[in-house]
Amino acid sequence: MSTTLMVDFIISLDGYAGAEGWPGFWGMEGPEYLAFIDSDAEKQHVTLMGANTYRLMSGFAADMADDPGMVAMTAMPKVVFSSTLKAPLDWANTELIDGDAVEAVRGLKARESRPLRTLGSVTLCRALLAAGLVDRYRVVVFPVITGVTGSHRIFDGLPDVALELADSRLFDGRLQLLEYVPTVLDGPPGA
Repeated sequence: MSTTLMVDFIISLDGYAGAEGWPGFWGMEGPEYLAFIDSDAEKQHVTLMGANTYRLMSGFAADMADDPGMVAMTAMPKVVFSSTLKAPLDWANTELIDGDAVEAVRGLKARESRPLRTLGSVTLCRALLAAGLVDRYRVVVFPVITGVTGSHRIFDGLPDVALELADSRLFDGRLQLLEYVPTVLDGPPGA
């Protein structure tokens, strides 16, 4: 039996993963959203990431070792795909895979009992989606447009994808969670 893989992003309304000079969550996180991401249900998976996300997040974990969110993240199993990092990695519960990420995730999906979920890692997510390995695509849209300061556009470089809405939720009266079942297309329908 195969486990599921979810690509999970937080984005600005114009599709950026972050923006220069803005705080985390664009300074718009609220108590409902923070409770959601801190819930046990949001911690029962294996986290997949690339080297850049690993460097960023392991740095946060080291700098904020007593932060409850970082403690939980440290305790979770994590898999990092990189040809530049070298084992052993410093962040606890982290496995390094330096081979082909798509093939490695295909193997993880076949043998892992826990769901798989990405953290950041736009390039990794694009490759997994293009390979047809993504079962769910979830975005939490923050109500801000960062056209001048935005960085890391999420959707650029993706194949054409049809999305079937599987779940939606509103947090703190302003943050919209949208969860879809993706279908990668060969091109526009009817073309």
